[in-house]
Amino acid sequence: MAKDKKTKGSINIKNKRAQFDYFFIDTYTAGMVLTGTEIKSIREGRASLVDTFCYVHNGEMWVKGMNISPYFYGSYNNHEARRDRKLLLNKKEIKYLEQNTKHQSGFTIIPVRVFINEKGFAKMEIALAKGKKEYDKRNTLKDKEDRREMDRAMKHF
Repeated sequence: MAKDKKTKGSINIKNKRAQFDYFFIDTYTAGMVLTGTEIKSIREGRASLVDTFCYVHNGEMWVKGMNISPYFYGSYNNHEARRDRKLLLNKKEIKYLEQNTKHQSGFTIIPVRVFINEKGFAKMEIALAKGKKEYDKRNTLKDKEDRREMDRAMKHF
């Protein structure tokens, strides 16, 4: 039982590239429809959000390209590693996200992180995002470097 308590708060799988490549407009927390072996793999921290994106199809939100490694003890009923997975959001939220991505160019829906909430359910934080231009990325790197320099200077005092 003690291991269960530790697992619930400790899983935090991030899309590290997302902050660098996109400006976040809105963020949402969505539930995920998973099989038994998928949730077990996520609890072990064996998932990746590299090259993933979300899309709306028939009024439902889906995540494409998310990699959840097969569960080691899964035997014959193990899952596919890179299948499309359904996300659970309100209809109003889905409609808002769909309108922004379809009618405004440059907007996309990206997964930011996957975590286990206090009830033990896997949740995904998604963001309505606008892609950064090359000069925006350079400014982001410059700001990050400046913060690092300031932190170093503060440690010496």
